Amino acid sequence: MSDKISIKGIQAHGYHGLLEDERNNGQLFIVDVEVELDLSKAGKSDDIKKSVDYNALAILIHNEITGPAVNLIESLAYRIGIKALETFKEIDEIKVTVHKPKAPIEVSFTDVSVSIKVKR
Repeated sequence: MSDKISIKGIQAHGYHGLLEDERNNGQLFIVDVEVELDLSKAGKSDDIKKSVDYNALAILIHNEITGPAVNLIESLAYRIGIKALETFKEIDEIKVTVHKPKAPIEVSFTDVSVSIKVKR
């Protein structure tokens, strides 16, 4: 499948992490997604029902970031992927990248992220 919808830079404050400080104070998380699906029907019909409403997808992702805390950003990425597949039946595969730019790393860095692909 070569058709894709991408959304980059969805930002929200979440409470994910292993450390007590992360759970109590939270921090910024940024999520990018790349969705693979057949867009030919939507292109031909000009009908949103044949595609994925990217506003609805972005809201779903935002709600997962701000939702119940997990220890690992790997878990957050996986949870977003599964929820997207359950919600949007048109999606064949989703790649979710979760960035944690303020992760508790003891050396200078600009970003840490994980990417997970979830397939139907």
